[in-house]
Amino acid sequence: MGLKDLHLKLKAFRLRRFRIGNGGSRKRENGIKKKPSWMMPISHGYHVVEHKSFRGSSDESDCDSVVVQREQIKELELWFFGVFDHRIGDEVTKYMQSHFFDKKPKESQINRKTKETMRKAYLGARAKVREAQKEDEALQAGSASVILINGEKLVTANLGGYRAVVCRDGVAHQMSSKHHAGARRHWTRRLFPVRILVCDSSNAAAIRHPKSSELVVGAEKVDAETEFIIIASTGIWEVMKNQEAVNLIRHLVDPQEAAECLTKEALSRMSKSNISCVIIRFD
Repeated sequence: MGLKDLHLKLKAFRLRRFRIGNGGSRKRENGIKKKPSWMMPISHGYHVVEHKSFRGSSDESDCDSVVVQREQIKELELWFFGVFDHRIGDEVTKYMQSHFFDKKPKESQINRKTKETMRKAYLGARAKVREAQKEDEALQAGSASVILINGEKLVTANLGGYRAVVCRDGVAHQMSSKHHAGARRHWTRRLFPVRILVCDSSNAAAIRHPKSSELVVGAEKVDAETEFIIIASTGIWEVMKNQEAVNLIRHLVDPQEAAECLTKEALSRMSKSNISCVIIRFD
C-alpha cells in the first residue's frame, strides 16, 4: 500500500500527516478478531483557533500541533491522533515515529508496546521541557493523543489540561486518576507528577485544573456503543464539561463540522487558552 508524507501548515497552527494511506470503504462486524483493517469505517475532523483571533497575536510559534497519522503493519491498521502543546509536540511525535511506527512491532506486541512507547514519549518530552525551563516549573504544558488499533482498541494519553473524551451511547467517558473503578471496562493507568510549561505562559487562567498535572496512559476496547472521540486542548475543557461537549456535537455527523462547532462554542464562552480539537467518528 502506498504511503506518503503530507505536511500542511496554516496561519496559526500546523496539521501534520505522516504516512497517510488509502483507507477505503470499510464495514465493522463484531465478534470477528481477524478482520482486514480497511473494514473499519473512521472519519475525522480538526480545527484550531488562530491566536490573533482571540489574543491579538499572530505568532505561530506558540500554536498547538494537530497530528493525524495512519500506519499499516501487515493486517493491522493504526491511527495516531493528537493535539499537542507546541513545546512537547515535536518530541512526542518524533519518539513515536522512531521507537514505534518505524520498528513495526509484531501483532502480539502491539498492545503492550503501544502503551509503553506512548508513556516513554511523553515522559521524555516532559523531561526536556523541564530541563530547559527550570525557572518556570510552576507552569504546565498539556497534550492528548489516541492510538486506534484496528478499530478495536484505543490507547490514550492525557497530559495537563488537554484530554481525550469518548462518547458511548451519548455518555461522556474520560480516562483520569479517579476513573470509575467499578466499571465494566478495565483501564490500565500509570500516573506521573508533571510540572511543565503551558502554551500561553502569560495566561494564568489556563491553569484551572488542580489535578491536571498527571500523565494518564490507558487502554480500552471500542464497542458497538462507541460513537466518537473528542481530543481537545485546555481552551475547550476550561469552559465546558465533558458531557456538555458531547451533547453539543453528538447530532453532527460530519466530524469537521463538529470540530468547528466545538471551538466556536469555546470562543463564545470567552476561553483564553489555546483552543484546538480533533473529532474521530466511528461510522
